Amino acid sequence: GTLWSDSIKKTFPNFLDRMQALDTVTYLPDDILTKVDRASMAVGLEARVPLLDYRVVELAWSIPRDIKIFRGLSKWPLREILYKRVPRHLIDRPKMGFGVPIDSWLRGPLKDWSDDLLSDQTIKNEDYFHPGGIKDRWRRHQKGENWAYPLWNVLMFQSWLKEFHKKSR
Repeated sequence: GTLWSDSIKKTFPNFLDRMQALDTVTYLPDDILTKVDRASMAVGLEARVPLLDYRVVELAWSIPRDIKIFRGLSKWPLREILYKRVPRHLIDRPKMGFGVPIDSWLRGPLKDWSDDLLSDQTIKNEDYFHPGGIKDRWRRHQKGENWAYPLWNVLMFQSWLKEFHKKSR
């Protein structure tokens, strides 16, 4: 069966084990590692992921569940190792994702580019979207509402379409 079928529950009846397995075969290779690979290649770096060395992964799987999450703290063994080498305030803090400030870019350095791709005329000429809705969201975004991600999807499509048409002519 597929990863999301009931067979995964039979293979990994424990929820923590099941999530660890699913992360290993889906989230890491399909998302996190892909992003690391693209970002490092874009600047000519060869990246390594030492915590995914097969010996570290085998050790992580062998650690009892009640040690992995100990006294309400996740990744307890890793934390204990890091406490010996890294200042505690860098470990005991909330997770911080790497957010891209698309919302402010669309109001600043990417505004002219976006204006061109989202113009009524461009949208009408391409005939894939209703220009009124896009124009409304673009106007509202420029006034401070955050429509960055829906607009970004349209912008990526429009940019791809512009490039595709250029090459197909």
